[in-house]
Amino acid sequence: MRLVMIVLMFAAAGAAQSRSSTVQPVRACESLASVALPNGAIESAAVEPATATRPAFCRVAAALTHPPAGDRIRVFIGLPITGWNGRFQGVGGGGFSGGNPNGVLAPVAEGYAAGATDTGHEGGSGSFALDANGRLNWLLIRDNAYLGIHEMTLAGKALVEAFYGAAPRHSYFNGCSTGGRQGLAEAQRYPADYDGILSGAPAINWTKLLAESMWGQLAMLQSGDFLPQCKFAAAQAAAVAACDADDGVKDGVIDDPRSCTFDPKQLVGTSAGQCGAFTEADAEVIRKIWQGPRRQDGSFLWYGLPRGGDFMAMSGTGGTPLTGRPNSIPLDWMRSFLNQNPQWDWTGLTAASYEHFVDQSVEEFSTVFATDNPDLSAFRDRGGKIVLWHGWADDMIPTEGSIDYYQRVQRQMGGAEKTAEFARLFLAPGVGHCSGGPGPQPAGQFDAVVRWVEEGKAPEVLNAVRRDLAGAVVRSRPLCQFPLAAKYKGTGSTDDAANFVCAAR
Repeated sequence: MRLVMIVLMFAAAGAAQSRSSTVQPVRACESLASVALPNGAIESAAVEPATATRPAFCRVAAALTHPPAGDRIRVFIGLPITGWNGRFQGVGGGGFSGGNPNGVLAPVAEGYAAGATDTGHEGGSGSFALDANGRLNWLLIRDNAYLGIHEMTLAGKALVEAFYGAAPRHSYFNGCSTGGRQGLAEAQRYPADYDGILSGAPAINWTKLLAESMWGQLAMLQSGDFLPQCKFAAAQAAAVAACDADDGVKDGVIDDPRSCTFDPKQLVGTSAGQCGAFTEADAEVIRKIWQGPRRQDGSFLWYGLPRGGDFMAMSGTGGTPLTGRPNSIPLDWMRSFLNQNPQWDWTGLTAASYEHFVDQSVEEFSTVFATDNPDLSAFRDRGGKIVLWHGWADDMIPTEGSIDYYQRVQRQMGGAEKTAEFARLFLAPGVGHCSGGPGPQPAGQFDAVVRWVEEGKAPEVLNAVRRDLAGAVVRSRPLCQFPLAAKYKGTGSTDDAANFVCAAR
């Protein structure tokens, strides 16, 4: 649920500047109920009245299927009655939720025709993966992984053309987390669907990161030491205090957690307030979570929580006596996808079974869910543009997974300069999963994609700002194209982006 809410907030904040179009509807909204869709049907088409924040628009709901399977992908399309800017925007979801009807509201308010979809099931549970007999329902799994977004896109464009008598001038996709993964799935599988894609905090390495997300729980389970929130918070604060000034600016943010070598052993014996003193066992759990998953022989499995990130998203604890509270997304993955048993008890997890589940996850589901294919040549050759961004304090999806993917794209696509002609990565220090955290928040990312596609202006930097409760900007920073980072010039306010320059770390 948290992922879904974050993605909706992200979509509202990332709406692009509209450009008025002279194209007007050529038919009544209600008449769209008679439009024929391949393997689908319009469920409703009605005008939704204007509000204080957006104009009236035509809301269309449709259901699509893949005979004879009987699946049901619901799509939600919003079409401005006036002021359509000539563009279509697809909007992504979060967690196991493909999206929902409210996803179209922010784009419509900016003049876009827009589309969202539930990708074949309602809500954010992963239980859809199992059929009535407890077996994997591979069509519903594919619907959620990639087919649902593609089908929504085709239906959305068809309804745009039926309503306005003209196809969209350009099409864009906007998503974060699962939405970021969905955008990359489109670029890799259906490169003709979108001209520009904004992919935030993308769940690229889905099958690896979901197994990684149970690592903290395993570490605590093995040690018999479930840490309370106050100890995790104290460890997070200690890491920030130790590494804050590494970039030459003390601002409560770790600029690049990879350079932070704060050792949790330094916490042993120190106080965590009402939680008492840190123990050796506490320090070892924290070390393992920061280090990330390892096999029993110590070899690398995946990346861990960056220093400065919040522990509780994936290593949550609670209750009396204190015990683990796994995040529902990786827990559903373990139960429904890997064990095919909704009642599977995670407390029986061992180092050996964990390693097995990681391998099973990658081997069984990567071809469906993972979007880590570095070959983006078809999308590039169509003139497509991608902006990826990721917060350096992401507590749900390891930032280094995005770096790993982008570097593989660079190697596949002819090097850094060639890749930058169509795909660029930006990292946001101190920013959490899609938003939040102490760092300045990225702003205008979606606008940057539109300008790149339509004006040929590739983004050199993204803007990031931090606001007070009244909405006033109290800090700004440039977010630089990877691998560059913002470096203080040495004079002027450290709260003003004008006093920073993009430079090598």
